[in-house]
Amino acid sequence: MYDNADNTTSMTTSGMEIKHWKEQVVDLLYWRDLPRTGVVFGASLLLLLSLSACSIISVISYMTLALLSVTISFRIYKGILQAVQKSEDGHPFKMYLDKDVGISSELAHKYGDTALVHFNSLIKELRRLFLVEDLVDSLKFAVLMWILTYVGALFNGLTILILGLIGAFSWPVIYEKHQAQIDHYYGLVNKQVKDVLAKIQAKIPGAKPKTE
Repeated sequence: MYDNADNTTSMTTSGMEIKHWKEQVVDLLYWRDLPRTGVVFGASLLLLLSLSACSIISVISYMTLALLSVTISFRIYKGILQAVQKSEDGHPFKMYLDKDVGISSELAHKYGDTALVHFNSLIKELRRLFLVEDLVDSLKFAVLMWILTYVGALFNGLTILILGLIGAFSWPVIYEKHQAQIDHYYGLVNKQVKDVLAKIQAKIPGAKPKTE
């Protein structure tokens, strides 16, 4: 009985942590907290730009040295200040040293189970596409891969990550401001695409339209 109560409490706590984490991500992407979003976006963009110019070992080493320079300098400065003022404020980073930064086992199991579900879904979908369970879907997948060959010839992986990062921090704000217009044009384009696919399906032997 007590075990069930403990499990329910743990699941509730994990659910609240995940919900809080999602809310923080949404706040970042929608620029609800300008200073925090600016720091995250700027640091992420700087990291990707650095990786495009230097090796990952050099980038990690320089970032570690920069962070250590700041923390060590601040630690020495606070120590000298406490000695001069004869105060006993203690370690300047005591609040962060005492803070629990570990990941709970419940949260790890939750994310692990979620990742496993997505991985199994991906495997099943790839099997369906490669073994041509649905001809039209396999053809669409082939066209997508063909388009990606041209994308890969124009951009490398880091460039795509940089563009994706910029899009992730700009598209939500643009969509929020112009949602009506974007939904309108998206609906028109989606209708045209469905009409074209329906015509192609009608001309391919054995390809039956999906029932919705």
